[in-house]
Amino acid sequence: MSAPARVVATEETLRWMAILREKHGALLFYQSGGCCEGSAPLCNPLQGYYIGPRDLLIGEIGGCPFYIREDQFEYWRHTQLIIDVVPGGSNGFSLEAPEGISFHTRSRVFTDAECQALAACGEPARGG
Repeated sequence: MSAPARVVATEETLRWMAILREKHGALLFYQSGGCCEGSAPLCNPLQGYYIGPRDLLIGEIGGCPFYIREDQFEYWRHTQLIIDVVPGGSNGFSLEAPEGISFHTRSRVFTDAECQALAACGEPARGG
């Protein structure tokens, strides 16, 4: 069995990502750990966003890297993150805020077989 993606995006998310990429250039996502934006996935310009050594690259969606802090990853390790879009603007730390939508993280628990396949792949790469 091949390892499943740790993060995926809905078609609506991919559509909005294309709109934001046209406006802002290359993007990256960072799964917030629960401060000002709650636990929202933050969409940011790729250039100028600092990724530190405690940030993990867990995959990509729509050609954009997706990072999460290592301590937050421990909470989400056994789940696939599904990035979706909901109506209503975010608090402003993410590029979609002025568009009247917010990216939202849903999840599903990996099966035992999927967890074994992911473990065989090793830990996600570190940023920074």
